[in-house]
Amino acid sequence: MWHKHGVTRRDRPPPPPPPPLDAVALDRLALRYVERFATTRGKLADYLYRKVRERGWAGDRPADPAAVADRMAALGYVDDRGYAVMKGAALGRRGYGARRVADVLRVAGVTPDDAGPALHDAREEAWGRALELARRKRIGAFAAEPADARLRARQLAQMLRAGHDLSIARRLIDAAPGEVPEIE
Repeated sequence: MWHKHGVTRRDRPPPPPPPPLDAVALDRLALRYVERFATTRGKLADYLYRKVRERGWAGDRPADPAAVADRMAALGYVDDRGYAVMKGAALGRRGYGARRVADVLRVAGVTPDDAGPALHDAREEAWGRALELARRKRIGAFAAEPADARLRARQLAQMLRAGHDLSIARRLIDAAPGEVPEIE
């Protein structure tokens, strides 16, 4: 039978499911994951738990993805603090504030101790990050014309979702087009 991608074969059986995992296969999956992605112990453990759930477990002892993730961190393949700094800087370049950075790191499973330097940097650079978002989204001083009340409310919500403080967001939104406010 013809299909938009060519001839399909109905007589071919579906491929067999992959075999259940054991300790060696779980280590291989973890190594493959950390070589492809910058990750945290929490994200790696979640990935391994999902794979065990999908494929099953055939090992002698119960599966322990958290221990595998901890071993990868001890070997230096996973660095939560480095990930936090890298992710915080990347979010900062896009104009996201400290609250949004904290949320992203918490979801990634970074502990508060490891997230500390990234959050400190985000708080120190709050004004510059807010300016970057306002520039990208053409808010306040970077707009072509003054915004009406409805647009201002939407812009305020946008700044707050990006993790900026209400006082900073209001200062930027209240700025007249072309007049960039100074940092306090």
